[in-house]
Order: sequence, then C-alpha cells, then structure tokens
Amino acid sequence: MDTTGFVGSVASGLTFHHTAEAMQCRRRHLLGGCYRTVGPCCILILCMVLGCLAGYKQGDNVTLYVNKVGPYHNPQETYHYYTLPVCRPEKVNHKSLSLGEVLDGDRMAESLYHIRFRENVEKKPLCQLTLSEKQVDQLREAIEELYYFEFVMDDIPIWGFVGYIEESGFLPHSHKVGLWTHLDFNIEYNGDSVIFANVSVKDVKPVPLEEGAGAAVGGVGLGGGSLTVTHTYSVHWFESPLTYKRRAERLRDYSFFPKTLEIHWLSIINSLVLVVLLLGFVIIILMRVLKNDFARYNVEEDGGCDDLDQGDNGWKIIHTDVFRFPPYKSLLCAVLGVGAQFLTLATGIILMALLGMFNVHRHGAINSAAIVLYALTSCVSGYVSCSFYTQMSGQRWVWNIILTSCLFSAPLFLTWSIVNSVHWWCGSTQALPATTVLLLLGAWVMVGFPLTVIGGIVGKNRAGSFQAPCRTRNIARQIPTQPWYKHTAVHMAIGGFLPFSAISVELYYIFATVWGREHYTLYGILLCVFAILLSVGACISVALTYFLLSGEDYRWWWRSVLSTGSTGLFIFVYSVFYYRNRSSMSGMVQSTEFFGYSLLTALVFSLMLGSVSFWASLAFIRYIYHSLKMD
Repeated sequence: MDTTGFVGSVASGLTFHHTAEAMQCRRRHLLGGCYRTVGPCCILILCMVLGCLAGYKQGDNVTLYVNKVGPYHNPQETYHYYTLPVCRPEKVNHKSLSLGEVLDGDRMAESLYHIRFRENVEKKPLCQLTLSEKQVDQLREAIEELYYFEFVMDDIPIWGFVGYIEESGFLPHSHKVGLWTHLDFNIEYNGDSVIFANVSVKDVKPVPLEEGAGAAVGGVGLGGGSLTVTHTYSVHWFESPLTYKRRAERLRDYSFFPKTLEIHWLSIINSLVLVVLLLGFVIIILMRVLKNDFARYNVEEDGGCDDLDQGDNGWKIIHTDVFRFPPYKSLLCAVLGVGAQFLTLATGIILMALLGMFNVHRHGAINSAAIVLYALTSCVSGYVSCSFYTQMSGQRWVWNIILTSCLFSAPLFLTWSIVNSVHWWCGSTQALPATTVLLLLGAWVMVGFPLTVIGGIVGKNRAGSFQAPCRTRNIARQIPTQPWYKHTAVHMAIGGFLPFSAISVELYYIFATVWGREHYTLYGILLCVFAILLSVGACISVALTYFLLSGEDYRWWWRSVLSTGSTGLFIFVYSVFYYRNRSSMSGMVQSTEFFGYSLLTALVFSLMLGSVSFWASLAFIRYIYHSLKMD
C-alpha cells in the first residue's frame, strides 16, 4: 500500500489494514533470548532453520505484545509503546528477543489485552485513564506526527495509527485531532494455528482531543484540567482456508510490489541488453582489435622485446612496466580482500533467501544472518589480502592484516557510534542496549578478527610468486600526456554510471524495503540483478583498461579499482535523491540513520565492485601479454 492511500485511510477514518506477516514459528517460546545463551552463532542459525508448530486449543491464551510507536514517515525513528500515556500493566514484563529483533528496534512487552483462541469479545474494557493536560498534549503531538503503533501476535506484526487527524476548509480552517480508544482485532485461524491478524477502527468514533484537554464526549470525562478516557477492545475470529505453512501468502494481498512483476522484468530486460552490448564490445576487442595487435606485434618473430620497443606504440610498448607494482599496495590488497569478503557475504545472503531460510517478517533474521556471515567470512578477506600482498613482495604482512580487519569495521564503528548516540539521546528503541553492544563487540573480537588473522597467515604461507608474463625494468617508462577522456575522473564517471544504470530500477524497491515497511520477496530477480551488476562491472573494467593501456599508460592497478568502484558514489547520490523526492522522511533521528548507513552502503558497493573489476582487469592483462611472442 502506498503512503498516500495509507494516510488517506486515516483521514477518512477507515480500517487500517496494513499488516505484515511474520512467518517465524513459535520457536521463540523455546529458543527465546538466543543471543544471551552460549554459542550464539550456532543457535542463531538454528533459529533461522528450525520449524516447530505448537498449536493452540480453544480457549488458550494468545499473547499480544506491544512493541513500538513512531512517525509513519520515519520507519527507523521508533520509541517504546509505553512512552505514550496508554494502558499498561503495573509491572511491565518484556519478552526475550533475538539479536535480529533487537537490531530491528523491537522492544516487545506484555500488554493488558486478554485474547483467547477462537473466543470472540465485544467491547471489553481495557482500562480507564485520567490524562493530565501535558499527557493530552503529548498524544496530540504524536497524532499530528502520524504516529503508528506496532503490536505482535504469534510473530505477526499488527500496525495501526494512534489517532485520527483531519484538515478541512480554508476559511474557516478546521483542524481536528482524535484518539482511538477502541480497537477491533480481526484474527484469522486455521485449525489450531493463527494465520493472520489486523486491527480495525472502521466503525469507531475517535475521541476528540481539543486544545488544553477537550470537551466531554462519550466515554470521556473532563475535570480539573484532566481528561478521563476509557479504552476498550473487541476480538473477532474468522476461519481461513490457508494452512500455517502458507500463511505468508496472506501478506501478498497487501504487497507493495506489482503482482504482474512487469516493472521488474523490464528492469531485467534493460540490464540484460546492457550486458549483451558490453559483452559484445569486449568480445570485439578480444577477437578483432587484439588480433590485429598480435599480428602487428608478432610479425618479427625472431626480434627481441627491445627491438619492438623502438618502432611500436600502444599497449605492447609498455610490457616492461605494466606489471610494475603500484604505490600503497598494502591498502590495495586490503581493498581487494574486504571486497571479496562482501562478495561472498552478499552471495551467501541471497542464496539463503532463495533456500527459504528467511520468512516474510520484520523480526531481523536477515540482519542476524548478515552479522554471523560477516564474522565467518572474515577469513576470506584475510586470505585474499595477505596472499596477494605476499605475491607483490610485501614484507609488513602483520600490518596488512590489521589494515584489512579495520578497513570496513572502523568506518562502521564510527558511523554506528554517531547514529546510536543520536538514538540514545532521543530515547529511540533503535539505540542498542549495552548487552547487545558487548555481544557484537565480542563477536568481532573473538570471531571476526581471529578469523582474519588465520586467513591472513594461511594466505601468506600458500602464496606463490606473482608470475608476471613480462619482466619489469628498474627504471619506469615516461607516460605520455593523456587526452582528457582518459583521465581518472572520466573513467570513474563511465565505469560507475553503467553498472548503476543496470540496477537503478531494482534499487528503488530495495530502498523501499530497507527504508520503509515493505517486504522484498523477489530474491530470484535480486540474484539476476546481482549477477548482471557484477558482469557489467567486469566488462566495463576490461574495456577501460584496454583504452588506458593503448595510450601507453601502465597505471591500471588503482584505476581498475576506482573506475567501477565509483558505482558507490552513484548509489549515494541516488540515496540523496530518494530521501528528497521519493520519501517523506524528516527529522534528526531518521536523517542521521539514513545518510550514515547510506554512506556505509556506498562503501560496501565500492569495495565489492572495485575488487571484481580489478580481478577482471588483471585476468585480461595476463591474457594479452601471455599471447605475445617475446624473447
């Protein structure tokens, strides 16, 4: 459901049916608090894989947890439900949460709602509250900012608005604010399982909240500057034909994505055309241009390299410099290692999603899996970085391992510190508790960093020689003046724009998922787009590298990383465009989180695509210089 229609439903006082399905089994009753137990990584994997169905009997209590509230347009600005003046038990009991739920800002607590399986309830009193003028103003401010609440029943999130707001007329202008004091719970079941749940206010009149405490209206009393309201609720059960295993299909009725998938397939076709054109371009280079070059360079089969140098120009003449190691080779190797790690992590996440390990819910399973995989794949970054560093005759391999381990974790920690401090200052539930911070720090110190060191040691010991096809002279060759279209900035613009254009359409849906309340379930299409992205990056890198070498410029090492790695800059620019033109996000809390983590996302894409483009360019250069007949 789009935002416009959603807000419009509030203005008309219609039912708020935007409910998402959480397909996790009731395993949290058995494995609650996974991240507080011994062996959190292993148990977390079990939490994502295990499935166990503990059915209800008629009359059994179905616990309804209250979770969080926040402005509708700022999905990451959330506060505990009990920060509002609402009905609450004398002693608040919180539910044990998994790591993913904590990272998602969940803070579930038991509520006063008593719901029994397959037992209808009509207008049952929940509590009676006497609100002070300050509390009424707090509710008015929350309603005017379109605060919504989130409840959780049997791992099914239930969303609804706190109140009602209506703007009408110009002269005279009317501004009405009302509080929903009655909620209708509509719950669908099949056999002994809960299939779907939502909350409705369709036939309910809101209680007006006037400036300073309002007038007395049914169920509301006024006296001494205070306002008394009575909260009630109803429960209606409906039988559903869907089984428990198929209850995710219920969510698709409210899906944000087009059911025909026409936009997605148009995106795929557009990207495939781009890949075919680039592949054709690279094949032309390899089959025709290089063939002519080889014929010209190998015409003197008995001549040495030095003889050919005197009368030739182009990429052949720099064969004694093309494998000259670049400056800052330790940093280059660290970039390649971390890029390989994120390539492995992204592939693992997509494959796990295709295998059905992530159900459609908002309880952070993907976040948990990403943290576990990031820690476990640290050995990949250490191995790739230290192995290539050793091949390049690097001596300070210990510092190389340290640089590799900190290349992403240091910016991540800095960004998280700023974002978490803002959330903590504003009292948001997105601020991580101290126990979770210690857990994540322990995972990096005891798993991530040691695996990076182990991978680095193994890579150093197993690294062979660089095996360059041509010898490198001691004195570097002078590089001729290059035209403007071969400068680094131009190559970065071309190399970054083409991969970005291949994913631009799908990127909108990904942003709507990450920075909204939508659920991305088209993992097959995502895998296709991911493969297209890597293919485009590799092809454009090979093409740009050939043009660079043809101009007798052998500084391809960093250029190959930067040319396609600049895609991250385009993604960040798109995030700014999305924030300003495609969303209604605002405020310091939401803006800090959005731009902070958008910068990290851009860094991840830069590292990953930079690594892919470098290895593609290296393989291409090895191929063309191996094919030359030189003494």
